[in-house]
Amino acid sequence: MTAPVQIVWFKRDLRVTDHAPLAQACLAGPVLPIFAWEPTVWVGDDYVAQHQAFARECLQELRQQLATLGLTLIEWPLGIIDALQDIRQRQQIAGLWSHEETGNGATFDIDRLVASWCKAHQVNWHEIPQHGVVRRLKNRNVWNANWERQMQQAVAMLPTNINAGPVIQISQIGQPIAAGTDKPNRQHGGTVAASKLFEGFLQGRAANYRRGMSSPLTATKNCSRLSPYLAWGVLSMREVVQATRARRVELKEMNDPETKGLAAGLVGFESRLHWHCHFIQKLESEPEMEFQHLHPAYAGLRDEAMADVESQRRLQAWVSGETGWPLVDACMAMLRKTGWLNFRMRAMLMSTASYLLWLHWREPGLHLAREFLDYEPGIHWTQTQMQSGTTGINTLRMYNPIKQAMDQDPTGRFVRQWLPQLANVPDTWIFQPWLMPPALQLKTGCVIDRDYPSPVVDIETAMREARARLSVVRRSPEAQSQIKQIVKKHASRKGMPGSTRDAKGKEQTKKKTKTPQLSLF
Repeated sequence: MTAPVQIVWFKRDLRVTDHAPLAQACLAGPVLPIFAWEPTVWVGDDYVAQHQAFARECLQELRQQLATLGLTLIEWPLGIIDALQDIRQRQQIAGLWSHEETGNGATFDIDRLVASWCKAHQVNWHEIPQHGVVRRLKNRNVWNANWERQMQQAVAMLPTNINAGPVIQISQIGQPIAAGTDKPNRQHGGTVAASKLFEGFLQGRAANYRRGMSSPLTATKNCSRLSPYLAWGVLSMREVVQATRARRVELKEMNDPETKGLAAGLVGFESRLHWHCHFIQKLESEPEMEFQHLHPAYAGLRDEAMADVESQRRLQAWVSGETGWPLVDACMAMLRKTGWLNFRMRAMLMSTASYLLWLHWREPGLHLAREFLDYEPGIHWTQTQMQSGTTGINTLRMYNPIKQAMDQDPTGRFVRQWLPQLANVPDTWIFQPWLMPPALQLKTGCVIDRDYPSPVVDIETAMREARARLSVVRRSPEAQSQIKQIVKKHASRKGMPGSTRDAKGKEQTKKKTKTPQLSLF
């Protein structure tokens, strides 16, 4: 046997810069880097072909980066437990190194199995925080200070002398294949693409971030588009925060009135980075949120509806982008092609499913997880519940898709781009084509229920009924009794909008503030 090896287990941290487990493992001895394709993850209900293709692109660049360090990345086809057992038969394992991960239920189960395996075989597993999420957090009051400390720490630097562990030849036979097909117009994975996007955002695109992020017409260019790279750890949160702050300092020193918009955009962007970790912390502290209502008083709400034929019809119309509400259907069409959509439109989609169609959040949430290239379980499931009104502590956000269309796509350009069957519909009718006179329907080539569906339900009736149903639950003694406990465990104490600090430095809530909705930069 050769010298004991330090295994670096890459998960959703596919980079070499600011990678503390890799840096520390290199100081401890010969290094063996591994990425394990987990069968239970890739045959699950939330990860699909586009995620796997994106991960492979990231891995290709990671392999090249590690090669420059003299290290060879191993892609293990049958999961990390299989890898550990196989390697242990070949040589001694001195330690296992990885970042902490707040993933879905499948990755949580894998982590528990790894912990048991390491304990049984006396292997030290060194888990290191990757960003501002705190494992086994006992007091939410200290979370913001911890986040700030993490962001201010120096990035992890690799040592100059790195010893490589033995090269292990393995077969890729048996590698799990995710369901579905790749998306034709999704973002490309890897550090090169991520760095180019980030640099362009810092240098100019951020100037329109605040005013351009809500409309699907402008968000594609004005948002940072870094969310899939952060989800897969191609860039570290610390790198992004520090680079953003450095650029703000640079702009301040320039003292150029023309850069005020850019500086303001970067302020807004950094606040979103903070919220990113804030929402992941919720799932870290309560993993059941992926499967169960955060507030127990909502147990049973909408549950019975998922079994009936009508609910399945509504779900299918929503999934297929055939609700009869043009903006909703156009957003679904964009997702099918690109895997990306801006935050307000994501919120509208979830709101439509939850309130207008009265669907339980789980199935719509799974569909969107599969559609979002930047699927981040911690953000996704906590936001999914927030938009569905099952947290018990957030304001109900019922989006009217007609009003949203008028506000965010006033001329119907976005709708026509993604729904060509509405291309000839006049502006007057573009968001309510079912109201067109029959003769005009024939003239425009958009006959309702032939070329484009009529609305699944009446919006005003559905919203009224949803408010009434939710009001009964929210006013119940059971719901009220749980609110303080949920706030204590999950609510933000953020020292940004809505809070201040007293003379001793403790944060005090000043007023309620709006939080971002399915906000992914």
